[in-house]
Amino acid sequence: MFALAPSAISAATSLVSSASSVVGSVSVAPQATDPSFGQMLDKMTTDVVSSVKTGEAAAISAVEGKISVQEAVDKIMSAERSLQTMIAVRDKVVGAYQEISKMTI
Repeated sequence: MFALAPSAISAATSLVSSASSVVGSVSVAPQATDPSFGQMLDKMTTDVVSSVKTGEAAAISAVEGKISVQEAVDKIMSAERSLQTMIAVRDKVVGAYQEISKMTI
């Protein structure tokens, strides 16, 4: 059975939060109704943490026999996909920040 350690969740959250704070400090005149990129990252982080918690709860429920193993695996795999997507976004944000920091002024 696959379960994500709380340390992995907190590490992912802190990495994304730090990337969000870096990106949130860069402003590009957004439309009045559009959320900022930092707000989008914040929502994505919240959704990923929620998904991981749901996956962990499903794993516990499956062990207790409350839900089927297939349901638990589906929720855990969904959480894993969400986390992998968030890690990929974080890597792209960090890479973009590094490229910007290398630019000469």
